[in-house]
Amino acid sequence: MFNPIQAWLDMKASLPALPIESIGIKYIYPIFLVLIILEYLRAKELFDLKESLSGFVIGLGATVIRVITNVFEITLYMFLFWWAADWRQEHLGYTSLGYAWYIWVACIVLDDHNFYWHHRLAHNVRVLWAAHLPHHSGRKYNLTISIRNGWFITLIKPIYWLWMPLLGFEPIMIATCLIANAFYQFTLHSQLLPSYGWIENIFNSSYIHVVHHSSNTEYLDRNHGGIFTFWDRMYGTWQAPIKGVVPKFGISHDPNTNNPITHNLFEFKEIWHDVKRAPTLKAKLMYIFGPPGWSHDGSTKTSRELQEELRASGQFGKASVEPVAQRA
Repeated sequence: MFNPIQAWLDMKASLPALPIESIGIKYIYPIFLVLIILEYLRAKELFDLKESLSGFVIGLGATVIRVITNVFEITLYMFLFWWAADWRQEHLGYTSLGYAWYIWVACIVLDDHNFYWHHRLAHNVRVLWAAHLPHHSGRKYNLTISIRNGWFITLIKPIYWLWMPLLGFEPIMIATCLIANAFYQFTLHSQLLPSYGWIENIFNSSYIHVVHHSSNTEYLDRNHGGIFTFWDRMYGTWQAPIKGVVPKFGISHDPNTNNPITHNLFEFKEIWHDVKRAPTLKAKLMYIFGPPGWSHDGSTKTSRELQEELRASGQFGKASVEPVAQRA
């Protein structure tokens, strides 16, 4: 009989070593845990212990799923890398881009570009938002948010990186840049860190990322970059923190529970309810693939509609207005 566990173990054993994984387990993850404890001791008012415990459970579930799917993801990258090797040699003149320092730099930048579009679409396609939502459903903004990742988003995320092994980036390099990007983003989820000043023209910071996690109408669907901020400026999704607009964390359509399972499933249930009541096939598809907050009868609104209304009222940036759209 086919043994899926043994098949997974065999697949994992066939993969090359990924040094950054052992570095993370031995050094980086323990440092992260210490930083979370220090942040709690420094600013307990930024924490809700029940919510933080729920976040750890959500993070643990996401980590287990990620460990399992990561083997298939790297295996797929390796398959695509070697499958296209002859084509690259014939048409591009090389089999691999190699491991030169400038290729590492290019991989880091392009990896973050992939992340930007993965992240942006996760906020603008409702079924993807349902998978990403647990990361935003915490009402307190602290370092535990960095590990509060949805259980299903990892099943979709690799799609945005498939072009890189086809072009000749080494699969282990791609995986290393993905992990390094995740490490960097841990630092983006603390209110205790100051602004980096002019450096934020290039690199992301917690001061900038607070905007992304705020459900104020002015801040919806802004600042999607991981390491770099210039993607948002380039693609029109940049929003600097606005003086006087106090961030409201969490999501407007809140499940009012700390149950980790509910946080991972409830938006999918909401989609199903909306699809059932939709009067047309187009409306049903829009409730799945349209932007969060879209409704066929105007009962809820998207972030763009809310922001247009706020601008028209002359109140944009003048007061914190709670959003109506079903999103963070």
